[in-house]
Amino acid sequence: MSLTPTPAAGRGGVARAFRYLYRVPLLLIHLLVFLPLTLLSMVPLWAGIDAGGGERLEHRVVRAWSAGLMRIFGFRLHREGAPLAGPTLFVANHVSWVDIEMLHSQRMMGFVAKREIRGWPVVGWLAERGETIFHQRGSQESLGGVLHEMLLRLRAGRSVGVFPEGRTRDGHEVGPFHARIFLAAVEAEVPVQPVALRYGAHASAQTVVAFAPRESFFANFLRLLGEPPREAAICFLEPIRVTDMEGRRRIADLARERIIAAMR
Repeated sequence: MSLTPTPAAGRGGVARAFRYLYRVPLLLIHLLVFLPLTLLSMVPLWAGIDAGGGERLEHRVVRAWSAGLMRIFGFRLHREGAPLAGPTLFVANHVSWVDIEMLHSQRMMGFVAKREIRGWPVVGWLAERGETIFHQRGSQESLGGVLHEMLLRLRAGRSVGVFPEGRTRDGHEVGPFHARIFLAAVEAEVPVQPVALRYGAHASAQTVVAFAPRESFFANFLRLLGEPPREAAICFLEPIRVTDMEGRRRIADLARERIIAAMR
């Protein structure tokens, strides 16, 4: 499925320099002041306090921190629909590292992510603190361990987020969904909720947010920090009840169809 191409990202110039001038100090404050406070909320003594609506204190603080990070990068968050309460497998299209913070700004969930993310500055460390399940791509043994951990978490009443495409793309399309990753939801008998992540009006900035060819995480991070403000929509779509479906392949295809429809 191809998405509408976007105009070139804002590059260079006085406007970009000005954005760096005020965003870099805000980012440092967010990392050096509010991140330690976020970690403090995870202390077991009070982490489980009900912050309202049945949400744990630590989860509420993580959501607030992630939303703040997105604002610093100029993303104006807009939510459509609502995330399911209770154990759920959330599945989303994958554009960039920003996707994880987008989802965490709305709902606490442990993500399945490639093992290389552990080595990314700041984000890798945050991913570990955020209950990420790391997967070595191309390893069937690693995938088996990931599916087992997903199943344990879902049966324990916790939610998991996955990107069934298996990798980020250039932003032009939503790739095929790997069906095996849905096995944990089927065995745990929990719903699957597709989530469409749209950057820019009508998904016009998918290619801006996506990694450019051979662009490193750090280069993408710095480039996005200087980008103009833009809308970012996170769309929680109609859930899929796995007990009503026949086979994980059908669940994967239906989840992808709903995300593609929302991208349009």
